[in-house]
Amino acid sequence: MKIKKEKPKKFLNWLWWFIWEDDSWLSWVVNVILAFIIVKFLVYPGLGYMLGTSLPIVAVVSGSMEHNGLGFDKWWDVNQNWYLANGVTKDEMGSYRFKNGFNKGDIIILIGTKAENTKMGDIIVYSTTKYKYPIIHRVVNSWNDEGYYFETKGDNNGQKDSEPVYYSNVLGKAWFKIPYLGWIKLIFTEIIGGN
Repeated sequence: MKIKKEKPKKFLNWLWWFIWEDDSWLSWVVNVILAFIIVKFLVYPGLGYMLGTSLPIVAVVSGSMEHNGLGFDKWWDVNQNWYLANGVTKDEMGSYRFKNGFNKGDIIILIGTKAENTKMGDIIVYSTTKYKYPIIHRVVNSWNDEGYYFETKGDNNGQKDSEPVYYSNVLGKAWFKIPYLGWIKLIFTEIIGGN
Protein backbone atom coordinates (compact mmCIF):
# COMPACT_ATOMS: atom_id res chain seq x y z
CA MET A 1 0.00 0.00 0.00
CA LYS A 2 2.88 2.37 0.71
CA ILE A 3 4.23 1.82 -2.81
CA LYS A 4 0.90 2.77 -4.41
CA LYS A 5 0.91 6.13 -2.60
CA GLU A 6 4.48 6.90 -3.64
CA LYS A 7 3.93 6.28 -7.37
CA PRO A 8 1.36 9.07 -7.83
CA LYS A 9 3.51 11.39 -5.72
CA LYS A 10 6.58 10.59 -7.84
CA PHE A 11 4.60 11.13 -11.01
CA LEU A 12 3.29 14.51 -9.80
CA ASN A 13 6.80 15.55 -8.77
CA TRP A 14 8.11 14.53 -12.18
CA LEU A 15 5.24 16.36 -13.95
CA TRP A 16 5.88 19.52 -11.93
CA TRP A 17 9.58 19.35 -12.79
CA PHE A 18 8.81 18.66 -16.47
CA ILE A 19 6.47 21.63 -16.80
CA TRP A 20 8.38 24.21 -14.74
CA GLU A 21 12.04 23.23 -14.84
CA ASP A 22 12.79 20.99 -17.80
CA ASP A 23 14.29 22.89 -20.73
CA SER A 24 13.53 20.37 -23.45
CA TRP A 25 11.59 21.24 -26.61
CA LEU A 26 8.80 18.89 -25.52
CA SER A 27 8.44 20.78 -22.25
CA TRP A 28 8.20 24.06 -24.21
CA VAL A 29 5.47 22.60 -26.44
CA VAL A 30 3.51 21.37 -23.40
CA ASN A 31 3.89 24.83 -21.78
CA VAL A 32 2.52 26.59 -24.86
CA ILE A 33 -0.43 24.19 -25.03
CA LEU A 34 -1.14 24.62 -21.31
CA ALA A 35 -0.93 28.40 -21.58
CA PHE A 36 -3.38 28.36 -24.50
CA ILE A 37 -5.82 26.10 -22.62
CA ILE A 38 -5.63 28.21 -19.45
CA VAL A 39 -6.18 31.50 -21.29
CA LYS A 40 -8.88 30.15 -23.63
CA PHE A 41 -10.93 28.21 -21.09
CA LEU A 42 -10.25 29.95 -17.75
CA VAL A 43 -8.90 33.49 -18.08
CA TYR A 44 -10.95 34.67 -21.08
CA PRO A 45 -14.33 33.35 -19.83
CA GLY A 46 -13.55 34.60 -16.30
CA LEU A 47 -12.74 38.06 -17.63
CA GLY A 48 -15.90 38.00 -19.74
CA TYR A 49 -17.97 37.10 -16.67
CA MET A 50 -16.43 39.93 -14.64
CA LEU A 51 -16.95 42.50 -17.42
CA GLY A 52 -20.44 41.30 -18.38
CA THR A 53 -19.74 40.39 -22.01
CA SER A 54 -19.00 37.25 -24.00
CA LEU A 55 -16.29 39.16 -25.87
CA PRO A 56 -14.14 40.98 -23.28
CA ILE A 57 -11.10 41.63 -25.49
CA VAL A 58 -10.90 42.53 -29.18
CA ALA A 59 -8.08 43.49 -31.51
CA VAL A 60 -8.87 46.31 -33.94
CA VAL A 61 -8.45 44.76 -37.40
CA SER A 62 -9.19 47.73 -39.67
CA GLY A 63 -8.44 51.42 -39.97
CA SER A 64 -12.08 52.59 -39.81
CA MET A 65 -11.59 54.20 -36.37
CA GLU A 66 -8.15 55.71 -37.05
CA HIS A 67 -7.48 59.43 -36.92
CA ASN A 68 -4.41 59.03 -39.14
CA GLY A 69 -1.98 60.39 -36.55
CA LEU A 70 -3.76 63.74 -36.38
CA GLY A 71 -4.52 65.31 -33.04
CA PHE A 72 -8.19 65.88 -32.27
CA ASP A 73 -8.28 69.48 -33.54
CA LYS A 74 -6.70 68.64 -36.91
CA TRP A 75 -8.86 65.53 -37.27
CA TRP A 76 -11.97 67.61 -36.56
CA ASP A 77 -11.00 70.21 -39.18
CA VAL A 78 -10.83 67.47 -41.83
CA ASN A 79 -14.00 65.61 -40.76
CA GLN A 80 -16.29 68.27 -39.28
CA ASN A 81 -18.69 68.57 -42.25
CA TRP A 82 -20.38 65.20 -41.69
CA TYR A 83 -20.67 65.68 -37.93
CA LEU A 84 -21.98 69.24 -38.10
CA ALA A 85 -24.54 68.19 -40.75
CA ASN A 86 -25.69 65.48 -38.34
CA GLY A 87 -25.93 67.74 -35.28
CA VAL A 88 -22.64 66.89 -33.54
CA THR A 89 -20.53 69.87 -32.48
CA LYS A 90 -16.78 69.92 -31.91
CA ASP A 91 -17.34 70.27 -28.15
CA GLU A 92 -19.64 67.24 -28.11
CA MET A 93 -17.21 65.14 -30.14
CA GLY A 94 -14.35 66.29 -27.93
CA SER A 95 -16.23 65.15 -24.83
CA TYR A 96 -16.72 61.58 -26.11
CA ARG A 97 -14.64 58.77 -24.70
CA PHE A 98 -11.84 57.80 -27.11
CA LYS A 99 -12.21 61.11 -28.96
CA ASN A 100 -8.98 60.22 -30.81
CA GLY A 101 -10.31 56.89 -32.07
CA PHE A 102 -8.28 53.69 -32.34
CA ASN A 103 -5.52 52.41 -34.55
CA LYS A 104 -5.41 49.08 -36.32
CA GLY A 105 -3.68 46.70 -33.93
CA ASP A 106 -4.95 48.28 -30.71
CA ILE A 107 -6.46 45.96 -28.10
CA ILE A 108 -9.81 47.11 -26.74
CA ILE A 109 -11.24 45.88 -23.44
CA LEU A 110 -15.04 45.77 -23.54
CA ILE A 111 -17.70 45.92 -20.87
CA GLY A 112 -21.25 44.70 -21.15
CA THR A 113 -23.84 47.41 -21.68
CA LYS A 114 -27.57 47.84 -21.58
CA ALA A 115 -29.36 49.57 -24.43
CA GLU A 116 -30.51 52.41 -22.20
CA ASN A 117 -26.91 52.97 -21.01
CA THR A 118 -25.56 53.24 -24.57
CA LYS A 119 -25.51 56.81 -25.80
CA MET A 120 -24.24 59.06 -28.57
CA GLY A 121 -20.47 58.94 -28.84
CA ASP A 122 -20.07 55.52 -27.19
CA ILE A 123 -18.05 53.02 -29.15
CA ILE A 124 -19.71 49.63 -29.44
CA VAL A 125 -18.67 46.27 -30.83
CA TYR A 126 -21.40 44.44 -32.71
CA SER A 127 -21.77 41.34 -34.80
CA THR A 128 -23.04 41.38 -38.36
CA THR A 129 -23.55 38.81 -41.09
CA LYS A 130 -21.83 41.15 -43.59
CA TYR A 131 -18.34 40.70 -42.14
CA LYS A 132 -16.28 37.88 -40.66
CA TYR A 133 -15.21 39.86 -37.59
CA PRO A 134 -17.28 42.02 -35.24
CA ILE A 135 -17.33 45.76 -36.03
CA ILE A 136 -16.14 48.45 -33.62
CA HIS A 137 -17.71 51.83 -34.45
CA ARG A 138 -19.06 54.92 -32.70
CA VAL A 139 -22.79 55.39 -32.00
CA VAL A 140 -24.02 58.45 -33.93
CA ASN A 141 -27.77 58.00 -33.36
CA SER A 142 -30.22 55.71 -31.53
CA TRP A 143 -33.93 54.86 -31.50
CA ASN A 144 -36.31 52.74 -29.45
CA ASP A 145 -39.00 51.62 -31.90
CA GLU A 146 -39.95 48.11 -30.77
CA GLY A 147 -36.42 47.50 -29.49
CA TYR A 148 -33.31 49.61 -29.38
CA TYR A 149 -31.21 50.10 -32.43
CA PHE A 150 -28.26 52.33 -33.20
CA GLU A 151 -26.68 54.03 -36.16
CA THR A 152 -22.90 53.77 -36.14
CA LYS A 153 -19.96 55.25 -38.00
CA GLY A 154 -16.26 54.62 -38.10
CA ASP A 155 -14.43 57.87 -37.27
CA ASN A 156 -12.28 57.43 -40.39
CA ASN A 157 -15.24 56.66 -42.68
CA GLY A 158 -16.97 59.34 -44.76
CA GLN A 159 -20.50 58.08 -44.06
CA LYS A 160 -22.40 56.24 -41.36
CA ASP A 161 -22.79 52.49 -41.64
CA SER A 162 -25.47 51.43 -44.12
CA GLU A 163 -27.50 49.25 -41.74
CA PRO A 164 -28.78 49.94 -38.22
CA VAL A 165 -27.35 47.89 -35.35
CA TYR A 166 -29.98 46.21 -33.20
CA TYR A 167 -29.22 45.99 -29.51
CA SER A 168 -29.34 42.19 -29.68
CA ASN A 169 -26.21 42.32 -31.90
CA VAL A 170 -24.20 44.50 -29.50
CA LEU A 171 -21.39 42.51 -27.87
CA GLY A 172 -20.06 45.27 -25.62
CA LYS A 173 -18.91 48.84 -25.22
CA ALA A 174 -15.28 50.02 -25.48
CA TRP A 175 -13.89 50.69 -22.02
CA PHE A 176 -10.08 50.63 -22.18
CA LYS A 177 -7.43 50.70 -24.92
CA ILE A 178 -4.02 49.01 -25.03
CA PRO A 179 -2.15 50.52 -28.00
CA TYR A 180 -0.68 48.23 -30.67
CA LEU A 181 -0.63 44.99 -28.61
CA GLY A 182 -3.17 43.49 -31.01
CA TRP A 183 -0.56 43.34 -33.77
CA ILE A 184 0.63 40.09 -32.21
CA LYS A 185 -2.76 38.53 -32.94
CA LEU A 186 -3.09 40.19 -36.36
CA ILE A 187 0.31 38.99 -37.56
CA PHE A 188 -0.30 35.47 -36.22
CA THR A 189 -3.77 35.37 -37.84
CA GLU A 190 -2.40 36.56 -41.18
CA ILE A 191 0.40 33.96 -41.13
CA ILE A 192 -1.92 31.09 -40.17
CA GLY A 193 -4.94 32.27 -42.18
CA GLY A 194 -2.98 33.39 -45.21
CA ASN A 195 -4.93 36.67 -45.41
